[in-house]
Amino acid sequence: MFEALSEKLNGVFGRLGNKGRLTEQDVDAALREVRMALLEADVNFRVARDFIARIREEALKSDVLKSLSPGQQVVKITNDALVDILGGSAHRLEPGPRRPSVILMVGLNGAGKTTASAKLARHLKQDGQVPVMVAADLQRPAAIQQLETLGNQIDVPVYQNAKSRNTPHVAGEGIKRAADLNAAWAIVDTAGRFQVDDELMSELESVKDAVSPDETLLVVDAMTGQEAVEAAKQFHDRIGLTGLIMTKMDGDARGGAALSITSVTGVPIKFIGTGERVDALEAFYPDRLASRILGMGDMLSLIDKAQATFDQDEAAAMERKIRQATFDLDDFLGQLQQLKNMGPISQVLEMVPGFSAMKGRIDVDELDGSHLVKTEAIIRSMTSEERRRPEIIGGSRRRRIARGSGTTPQDVNQLLNQFSQMQKMMRQMMGVGGKGSRRQSKKMRRMMRQQGNIFNLPNV
Repeated sequence: MFEALSEKLNGVFGRLGNKGRLTEQDVDAALREVRMALLEADVNFRVARDFIARIREEALKSDVLKSLSPGQQVVKITNDALVDILGGSAHRLEPGPRRPSVILMVGLNGAGKTTASAKLARHLKQDGQVPVMVAADLQRPAAIQQLETLGNQIDVPVYQNAKSRNTPHVAGEGIKRAADLNAAWAIVDTAGRFQVDDELMSELESVKDAVSPDETLLVVDAMTGQEAVEAAKQFHDRIGLTGLIMTKMDGDARGGAALSITSVTGVPIKFIGTGERVDALEAFYPDRLASRILGMGDMLSLIDKAQATFDQDEAAAMERKIRQATFDLDDFLGQLQQLKNMGPISQVLEMVPGFSAMKGRIDVDELDGSHLVKTEAIIRSMTSEERRRPEIIGGSRRRRIARGSGTTPQDVNQLLNQFSQMQKMMRQMMGVGGKGSRRQSKKMRRMMRQQGNIFNLPNV
C-alpha cells in the first residue's frame, strides 16, 4: 500500500545521507519533497503540516546538523514522528470485568465488517481465548449465512435468530448464549449502510445500550482514503469508539487514511487486514509500520508470522536432517508449503530490511505466482526415489518430469542445480563434508543461530 510513499521518502533520505553536513536549506528542500509525498499519498493536510513542522524543528537542532551522520539522524526523527501519528504504541483489546467481554463491530457496507469479525474470532482463538460470534446484521441479505459459513471454517460458534427483526434483542440473546458457553469474548456483527445516516446510528446506539460492549471497533476500508477518516470521526462522535480495524491494507491505495485516522479522530488502530484469507489479520504496531514505510523492513512481524506457521516438532526434525545432510526434495516441498502459508511472498519480503531497494530488480508477482507453482509441479512429478536421491535424475528422467509438470527440461535442471547448491551450503553451515576450517564452521553455526529464529528453528 505504501510503495509510492516509501519510494519517494527513501529517495529524499538517500540524498540527505550523501551529504556530510546539512544546512537549513538542505532540510527545507527535503521536507518540501516529503510534504508533497504525504499529500500525494492522501494524508490529511493538517496531519501532514504538523508532521513536517515537528521534523523541521527537531532536524534543525545544532546537534543534528553538526553530527557525523545527519542524514541518519533525520531518518530517526522522521521514524519517531511517523510512530506518533500512527498512534505511538500498540493498543490491545481490553477485556471487561465480566465474562464474556463484548466486542461491538460497526462500519459501513463494503468495508469487510463480517469477514473482519471472523478474522478477529480466529485471532482470539489462536491466542487461546474462546470466542462466540453473534449475527446481529439483520439488514443485509445473506449476512447471517455468511457469518455462519465463516464460523464453520474457523470452528467458532455463531448465534443467530433469523426470525427476529429486533436487533438489540438478538444481540442481547447472543451475549447470553456466549455466557452459557463460557466464552471469553462475544463478537457482535451489526448492520452497515452505504453512508453514515441517522437510522444507522440510532440502531447502533440501541444495540450498544443492550449489550454494553467493552470494545466498540469500527471496520474501515483503507482503499477509501479520507472518506474513511471522515466516517470514523462521525462514528466516534455519535457512538464512541475504542478502536479501529483497517481492512484492505494489502491493496494499492495510497495509504493516507492509515496515516491520518488516529491523529484526526484520536481512536487507535488495533488491527489491520492484509488479505482476503481468514488468517489475514495482524495486530497493529505503529513502530513496525513506520519501519516498513521507511524501507527498514519489519523483522518482528516476520518472526511472528514464522512462529505462527512453522511447527516446533517439524522444525526440530528438519534441523536434524540438516545436521545429518539428509535434507531432500520432499523436505524442500514441505518447507515450500509452509512458506506459502505465511501469506503472499510479496508481503513477506516487504518485511525484510532493504527489500524496498531491490523491488525493481525482482519480479514479485512471479514469486507469488508462476515460480512457486512451477517448482511445486516439478517436485510432485518426481518419484519418491527421485525426491530422496535427486542425483539419479538423468536426461530421460528430466524429460519425463518436465512432461508431467508441464515445464521444460531446462526448468527441471535449474531446480536441481539450485537444490544442489542449497545442499552444499547446508553441509558447510553444519560442518558436514564441507571444505571449510573448523573456525569457518563455527562462524556458520553462529550465523545460523542468529538467523534461525526467523524460521522458528532450534538453536544449532
